[in-house]
Amino acid sequence: MAKNATKARTGGENGKRLVVVESPAKARTIERYLGRGYTVRASMGHVRDLPRSRLGVSTERDFAPYYEVPEDKRKVIADLKAAGAKADAVYLATDPDREGEAIAWHVVQAAGWKNKPIRRVVFHSITEEAVKEAFSNERDIDMELVNAQQARRIEDRLVGYKLSPLLRPLLGQELDRLDMDSSSNLTAGRVQSVALRLVVERDAEIDAFVPVEYWSIDAALRTERGAGFSARLHSHIGEKERIALPDEGSAQAVLADLEGAEWSVASVTQREVKERPHPPFITSTLQQQAASKLHFTAIKTMAVAQQLYEGIALGAEGPVGLITYMRTDSPQVSASAVSETRRYIEERWGRDYLPRSPRLYRARSKVAQEAHEAIRPTSVERTPDAVRRHLTADQVKLYELIWTQMVASQMADAIIDRTEVEVEGRPLAARPSGYRFRTVGSVTRFRGFQALSKEERSEAGDGDEDEAPRQTLPSLEKDQPLACEGLMPEQHFTQPPRRYSEASLVRALEQRGIGRPSTYAATIKTIVDRKYVTRERRVLQSTPLGKLVCGRLVAHFPDIMDVRFTGRMEGRLDEVANGKQEWAALLRDFYDPFSQDLAKAQESIAKAALEAAGDLGAETCEKCGKPMAVKVGRRGAFLSCTGYPKCKNSRDLPGGKPDDGESRQEAEEPVNETCEKCGKPMAVRRGRYGRFLACTGYPKCKNSRDLPGGKSDDGESEQEAEEPVNETCEKCGKPMAVRRGRNGRFLACTGYPKCKNTRDLAAKVSVPCPNGCGGSLAQRRSRRGVFWGCSNYPKCDFTVNRQPLKTPCPECNGLLAADGQEGARCTNCAYRAPLSEVESAPAEAASAG
Repeated sequence: MAKNATKARTGGENGKRLVVVESPAKARTIERYLGRGYTVRASMGHVRDLPRSRLGVSTERDFAPYYEVPEDKRKVIADLKAAGAKADAVYLATDPDREGEAIAWHVVQAAGWKNKPIRRVVFHSITEEAVKEAFSNERDIDMELVNAQQARRIEDRLVGYKLSPLLRPLLGQELDRLDMDSSSNLTAGRVQSVALRLVVERDAEIDAFVPVEYWSIDAALRTERGAGFSARLHSHIGEKERIALPDEGSAQAVLADLEGAEWSVASVTQREVKERPHPPFITSTLQQQAASKLHFTAIKTMAVAQQLYEGIALGAEGPVGLITYMRTDSPQVSASAVSETRRYIEERWGRDYLPRSPRLYRARSKVAQEAHEAIRPTSVERTPDAVRRHLTADQVKLYELIWTQMVASQMADAIIDRTEVEVEGRPLAARPSGYRFRTVGSVTRFRGFQALSKEERSEAGDGDEDEAPRQTLPSLEKDQPLACEGLMPEQHFTQPPRRYSEASLVRALEQRGIGRPSTYAATIKTIVDRKYVTRERRVLQSTPLGKLVCGRLVAHFPDIMDVRFTGRMEGRLDEVANGKQEWAALLRDFYDPFSQDLAKAQESIAKAALEAAGDLGAETCEKCGKPMAVKVGRRGAFLSCTGYPKCKNSRDLPGGKPDDGESRQEAEEPVNETCEKCGKPMAVRRGRYGRFLACTGYPKCKNSRDLPGGKSDDGESEQEAEEPVNETCEKCGKPMAVRRGRNGRFLACTGYPKCKNTRDLAAKVSVPCPNGCGGSLAQRRSRRGVFWGCSNYPKCDFTVNRQPLKTPCPECNGLLAADGQEGARCTNCAYRAPLSEVESAPAEAASAG
């Protein structure tokens, strides 16, 4: 009865059913398994998001989000809406995590389907068995998972949009000293900033590290039968405490004591050590091992894993998903996968290589998300050799890593015989005691899982600095006499902690509960892209900018930068997913103290700006007469009319002091320029957009203009400002030169201030002007948008509003220009051709630089 009700609810056996997934590759793979009656469409990832141009969250209305469909997803939604209108039922088969659940919900909201069953199906691997099982266990959208994703997204948006604009004014003059481009994208984030702090603090620990000298002594020993081995000095006979050798003198004293000593075996201890295999991969351990063994970045690892998950064409078999879902923090494996793996092991190596019962793995993290599986092959029967010819080199490497880890995880322990030997060296002279040396040897008796992994990762094989290097020992007995063939002292120095690699940073984030499997790779990419961290030879190192940003954020936003606070917040997001926490309440608890920190930071910036500007008096708006007030924006403090939003007038604060409180010398520096309005001298000032000229008669005269030639921060003139560009002013005929203003570089007439003509700095392309004037076409911008014009303007006024192409028209030899995204069209005749058949003209920097 229940089964029939399900069929009626979802459109019956023969109805038309729409299935929505994220990607075309995933769509192609599962379409094979569903058969007739199913249409599979891809959403191409997220279809709705918070707007890019504004906050999109109402902090006054319980953090209600405003979602919009991006321009590039409107056609996707229109197609899904039309396909759904023709279907009797809609199945949402997006990824099996919070992000996938949210995508499913957003698809429904954007498409607006009504009066039809809408069901959620979830599978962790894209195989016929898994897909069909998922469709037999359909359910509703889990709004608790959706709300957990919404809470994370809104929290990240609040931090990013509220905090990032304050970074530049918080950094102040320190940013200028780093010679940062004013357009550099400085951002802060709830997870990225804490990850940056880990790297910065590790680097500070390394910088502060002072190496300490110490020495070791190894003895080269031989038995009566001639078998040799070595042992390392450990302690005085009869004492447990290790001997400290802080310098060469203390080492030489021991050597002198042992001159002519008698040597014998003091004890031999043998024990069996078992080594267990590691669990199958979760996201973090896969990224760590791929970085260590394959030298893959976290981003590359996830991209290749996505390909293996969504499906690879295996000849006649068609597209097959080769691994399970790759964003997971659970090492659990399904019972059927364990049984298949154990069968494979027994057939390949025999029963001895199987443990008595299947190995069960549990998540180490208390906040592992959802009932995911580990990352494993969908079938261990598809060995790396069996699929190798169908995969790329990178796919083979990653698949072999995943396959090997899964099979090894169900194999028997490796059994190692460990022998610990203590040797005594007794001096001939009468002394309180002699010296005891130690060594360890190990022999693998049964390889177990190591038969597959081909590596000895034994914990028994991990020695310490007080033992001789691991070796195979001869047969030894207590009181057996030995001959010492030499004592070898060696100087050492303590080592600082290692800098983070991608692998070790992912491990550190996971151990502290920061971020989730879906965020590790993106977090590292962000701090590298922002130039907060460099990545060289797989080592991450903080830059001066990264250290500066981290320091300011720690000072002004201690909660956001608190590693433990961020870890606890992840736990509360998990409680939202489990229905134990209301998402708006979580955001209120976060935002109230965060908004207070924001207000304090803005007050600090405004106070510094007021001190820099000096006594402003009663500043009034020159447009409406209302008082002006200090506000803080993305580029620092400025004056804004209190009549906002009716009056939107604003202006820079004058002059000022840098962060260290010293007077800004450059603000008082005359530049041999006079104000054209009142005749007083002009001086260099710094505002939100960089350096500019302002009248020294301020506030009576508020005239300002761009800095024409400028001086660099060290007082030397900028050579590039004097660089000719082989262009003339169309108003007075004098040469044009490159200048730098508050909005970047531009062309200005060298006849300034008599001639104030300026225009955009054009980018030339390698296409001659079709008028035959000897000029080249250059990109320009007007109020109507981008166009290309002749570099000999105003002598030649040729223009075209489409991208010029290198190849001339084959019919009239005229100029070809782009026609849409995929076409080319002649500007002189009716010739048209596909863009792929002609060669685009790449933009080059103009001779102006």
